[in-house]
Amino acid sequence: MQGLTLALASLFTVTPLAGAKPNIVLVLADDMGYGDVRALNPKSGIPTPNLDRLAAGGMTFTDAHSPSAVCTPTRYATLTGRYCWRGRLKRGVLNGYSPPLIEDGRETIGSLLAAEGYHTACIGKWHLGLGFVREGGGQGEGKFGYTRALTDGPHTRGFAYSFVIPASLDFPPYVYIEDGTVTAPPDRVQPAAKFPGFLRRGPIGADFVMEDALDEIVGRAAAYLKARAADKEKPFFLYLPLTSPHKPVLPHARFRGKTKLGPYGDFVAQTDAAVGVVLDALEANGQDEDTLVIYTSDNGSFMFRQPGGGDHIDDETVQAYRPENHTANGVLRGTKADIWEGGHRVPFFARWPARVKPGSSCDHTITHTDIFATCAALAGAGLPEGAGEDSFSLLPLLAGEGAAFDRAPVINHSTNGTFAIRDGGWKLVLGNGSGGRQAPRGKPFGKPYQLYDLSADLGETEDLAGTYPDVVERLARRCEALRQAGRSRS
Repeated sequence: MQGLTLALASLFTVTPLAGAKPNIVLVLADDMGYGDVRALNPKSGIPTPNLDRLAAGGMTFTDAHSPSAVCTPTRYATLTGRYCWRGRLKRGVLNGYSPPLIEDGRETIGSLLAAEGYHTACIGKWHLGLGFVREGGGQGEGKFGYTRALTDGPHTRGFAYSFVIPASLDFPPYVYIEDGTVTAPPDRVQPAAKFPGFLRRGPIGADFVMEDALDEIVGRAAAYLKARAADKEKPFFLYLPLTSPHKPVLPHARFRGKTKLGPYGDFVAQTDAAVGVVLDALEANGQDEDTLVIYTSDNGSFMFRQPGGGDHIDDETVQAYRPENHTANGVLRGTKADIWEGGHRVPFFARWPARVKPGSSCDHTITHTDIFATCAALAGAGLPEGAGEDSFSLLPLLAGEGAAFDRAPVINHSTNGTFAIRDGGWKLVLGNGSGGRQAPRGKPFGKPYQLYDLSADLGETEDLAGTYPDVVERLARRCEALRQAGRSRS
């Protein structure tokens, strides 16, 4: 019966909705928590009118998960439909100089949609490794050149146009890369800085201003949408991975003081405004009706919940809020990097006026790998052999046909390599800690394992492993089977 279920699920990964191919805009925020958005957390003190507008105009997924609790593996999984831990990166993230993570020949959403007639663009944060060319064969970052075209990046991974930064905004080199070429080589060194404007020391491009990076990216995205409006025959795919509200927390001057929650609150407000620029551009260009807009985050927020003690409002150098002031991850336990829900349960909105019912919601468990198969189905494409191994199309859910959606259990993953598996309301953590930043950190596969009933205990306050050892054993076997199979789809 289980094999039949997976086989049926695989059919839904390739069944398109009738009609013309829609445009697709995928906005991936960097470190936005579930509790930052008012549409998900009415108690949030941060105004998020544009995300609220997106939610009101489409579908809110209340049980959506980033494939990892940190950014690089989530980005790999999102673009390829395959869990990152199946490849070489088993824990942590890349830096700005890391070699390419996506394997040669592996299909991405960009390459798949380009083959189906889409114009494709990637504008924003890449963080999947690039082909910087060394000068003189030397070792170390100082020997990397910035005047020769990069041998790898979005421009070689299916994107007709790209304008990106190498990694998170706190990782050097601080440069823009357009279609594989650095726009302005570094002419100075950016000093290291502490939170909230956290930065690592490294070279910075002559045209690079930290506080302007988000505006630069969103402005180029709006220009791209306007340019695509002139071509009514060719659909487009815009992958827009934002740089915020990840550190450095440097809201532009026009947003400073906009909230009463310090720089972090102001930066979330600026992120919301960036989404508004995209939505306004689509509307102004007459593209909104036939465009699926997906907004989500690569993992949860890095802001701690700290009862008593210091607070980001009182002292902006404190990376925490008292819960009465703000809960960046809502009621969820943990933060970015953790295997607990705060690490990977994220905002996820989908708006498509022509197809998706406004103000609707969905409580099915999904993860970002599912975007790959969804895009394939929208384009009317079958999934190529050896591609999208962990991806299940969301089209039945977007159409309000939840009974037709059947996916394998979602696998969660933390920064230190700790696994968890979801099956209905049950969540088994195959480790004895957070697997990330919060104490106890624990170890992957360290005993005892943790079992939570999320249908009754979303905050993961009661470990039921001792009460239901049969559930622990069953889910542990299922997780291992999915890991060893090399794929979630039949």
